[in-house]
Amino acid sequence: MYDVQSKDGKEWFYTDEVKDHFFNPKNLLKTREEAEQCAKQASGIGEEGSPACGDLMKMWIKVKDNKIIECKWQTFGCASAIASTSMFSEMVKGMKIEKALAIKPQDISKELGGLPARKFHCSVLADKALRAAVNDHYKKTNQLDKIKEDKVKIIDKILKITDHDIEEAVLEGVRTFEELQKRTKIGVQDKTCIPEAEQLLRFYLEKYFNKKQ
Repeated sequence: MYDVQSKDGKEWFYTDEVKDHFFNPKNLLKTREEAEQCAKQASGIGEEGSPACGDLMKMWIKVKDNKIIECKWQTFGCASAIASTSMFSEMVKGMKIEKALAIKPQDISKELGGLPARKFHCSVLADKALRAAVNDHYKKTNQLDKIKEDKVKIIDKILKITDHDIEEAVLEGVRTFEELQKRTKIGVQDKTCIPEAEQLLRFYLEKYFNKKQ
């Protein structure tokens, strides 16, 4: 395990598993030519994130008899994002789609021996990119009834803050409503949204970190 200390005195650590998947990523498409060739044969393609605000993930899957037989990817991101996706791409190979979709970010982190708390959101990228790729596969094979889209809900009607904004804040370290409000200004003008915002905060804390308020 490799330990360093950040400016605030907190330790960041990367396990041997994280380092291995970062320095020797599995199923990575290394060139544009590889990606273009893979796209021609892919059953589904998914993308998650944005290079403008952080990590970007793109994933190609090949499906046969409802099983993921191949999972390739590219990412614009940090060591944790690369390691998480490398591990995830190995975990899902040979799995039925339903079982692969049931893998949680916590499962990826566990297989890696853990991730620094502030880097946990990196393991969520792979999960969401796969869901997008599976949805693309369902569209291409006319299995429209199986498609599950993440619908965005506006919580703060004045500042247009969504449930996804709250989720992202939790993944990046927010643990209390005071911290959420300081980060997003949610509820400062539209106080009617505070109960729902607090409920969502509790939901995401329990979902990703098994923490109850």
